Amino acid sequence: MKENIIQQKSYAFASRIIKAYKYLVGEQREFVLSKQLLRSGTSIGANVEEALAASSTADFINKLNIAAKEARETSYWLRLLHDNDFLPTEAFDSIHIHNLEISKLLSSILLSTKTNAKTNATPNS
Repeated sequence: MKENIIQQKSYAFASRIIKAYKYLVGEQREFVLSKQLLRSGTSIGANVEEALAASSTADFINKLNIAAKEARETSYWLRLLHDNDFLPTEAFDSIHIHNLEISKLLSSILLSTKTNAKTNATPNS
């Protein structure tokens, strides 16, 4: 199987989110915001997986757009948890940087896919 960086990074990120969730519930006794973080943070990789099995370029773009939105939502929950003293700064910095890397990768993939789709749709003169 070909190595896919966004697939690997989003899966590793989902594992980190699960560990953060366990910490937030077990150590911090925070149940509401952490559940939101768990949902959005693991949804990124799930949508990447769906995109990789897309039936068309439009479907691929749609799934990656959803993954990008989930990454943005995850950033929100991480910042909220950190700013309200549920996540220590060191842990927040590390996981938030990971999330930003994924967001940048998704943006880059989406941009190149859309550009290629437009180029391939243009009839040759």
